Amino acid sequence: MSRRGRLDAVVVGAGVVGAASALMLAREGLHVALVEERAPTPWQRAARDLRVFAFAPDNAELLDALGVWKAIADTRVQPYRGMCVRDAAGGAPLRFDADALGEAQLGWIVENGLLVDALWNALPAAGVRLHCPAKVDTLVQDADGVRLGLDDGRVLEARLAIAADGGHSALRRLAGIEAPSHDYHQRGLVAFVASEAPHRDTCWQRFLPTGPVALLPFNDDGDADLRGRLGSIVWTLPDAEAQRLLDAPPAQFERALSAAFGGELGGFTLQSPRAAFPLRRQLAQRQVEGRVLLVGDAAHVMHPLAGQGVNHGLRDVSALRALLRDAQAKGGDIAAPVRLARWARTRRSDNALGAHAFDAINRVFSNDALLPTLLRGHALGLAGKLPPLTRALWRHAAGR
Repeated sequence: MSRRGRLDAVVVGAGVVGAASALMLAREGLHVALVEERAPTPWQRAARDLRVFAFAPDNAELLDALGVWKAIADTRVQPYRGMCVRDAAGGAPLRFDADALGEAQLGWIVENGLLVDALWNALPAAGVRLHCPAKVDTLVQDADGVRLGLDDGRVLEARLAIAADGGHSALRRLAGIEAPSHDYHQRGLVAFVASEAPHRDTCWQRFLPTGPVALLPFNDDGDADLRGRLGSIVWTLPDAEAQRLLDAPPAQFERALSAAFGGELGGFTLQSPRAAFPLRRQLAQRQVEGRVLLVGDAAHVMHPLAGQGVNHGLRDVSALRALLRDAQAKGGDIAAPVRLARWARTRRSDNALGAHAFDAINRVFSNDALLPTLLRGHALGLAGKLPPLTRALWRHAAGR
């Protein structure tokens, strides 16, 4: 493969994980191109993005190192200082408290659109070559590199290609990597709501036989009518029930939501349209094939329980940065097979563990079988009374 004009890396996909990958590689001194089918819609303060993340501290540190976190945090994020997890069958809750854990906050609630906007706008100044709109049509690779053919006729050559183009990744398919999928036959219903009781900078989650319902506190932009009461909900429901609640009149939906939370936050009023997305688990059989790496949803699609999907994706990026720095310190090819294989084994193990752990929790808590119903609430309460266990659970979720 010709070396003339060759890049160090081509990233395909400019969502949060793909844009962060490209920015990280450029900040580390590599020559990088980013291929994206369509430019992201500019973030607007007046239009709250229904897709939000519970952003972990380790990933805030990554974005801070990339020079974008301060701008994001200064624009609109919601720190959360507590978590309360309950089971509808009863028992004591499992609580996490920032003060008890010696932290200023446990994490932040951040809009997907704001993250993408900040990362996308940082790319040109970092020297990333943008190919947008463009799609990858062909992939050829050999021992020295990859050649990507774009739908506009251009050809990009690089030492490494990174697939960050989502759960239906075209680059993953071209690389010949299978990604078996498990359909939960559930949907995640999302909306912004105002709770009657204040959210107290706390993430609230309650397990129901049909699936968990969660409320994430959200920045109210100083709106006196919403102060301390605006939240983003993610409600896991069977397909038919999700559709019924999407179609229900607002007042009926609000009553159902209040009942789902057991009245703990009082009543609710809708503050946005409702939407729902299908839920599935999908794990690529491997995260590397030759010189093609998979990151983010191209490698792993997880249940939204605990909001760890984007956090795992950005941990792929952090691990890639560690691999790159190791290669630079020791010399040699950043895409040497032994390095890529070690990265892939570690990341796939961590991602598979996370995906299957969320599956297990969802199965145990989201059913009405007698034995799990009798035990699970008490198990939550017991975990909450063991500070070392509580701290260990939080440290894992926080990427510590």
